[in-house]
Amino acid sequence: MYRDFVERTVAPQHRNPTACFSVIADIDPGVMPRVLELFAKRGLVPSLWHSRIAPTGELTIDLQLEGMEAPLARHIAACLRQIWGVSTVLTAEKG
Repeated sequence: MYRDFVERTVAPQHRNPTACFSVIADIDPGVMPRVLELFAKRGLVPSLWHSRIAPTGELTIDLQLEGMEAPLARHIAACLRQIWGVSTVLTAEKG
């Protein structure tokens, strides 16, 4: 009984991977809702969203989504690359 308790509390927790996206786009107010729409229409809410206008004069959007499987992350990255005004999409997985 004690061993079961220790294994449940001390054993490493397997966490779902977190998909990370970095989007570089033209400064246009329509880009952000288009990016968010790809997640919203799937019922997904990013766990992190950070956007700013970079010193280079481009809009950068960094977002993360916990528990997203790699195939879906690749599909969404491909869709992000199709958005008008988006020049670059970088992806990574942490977790």
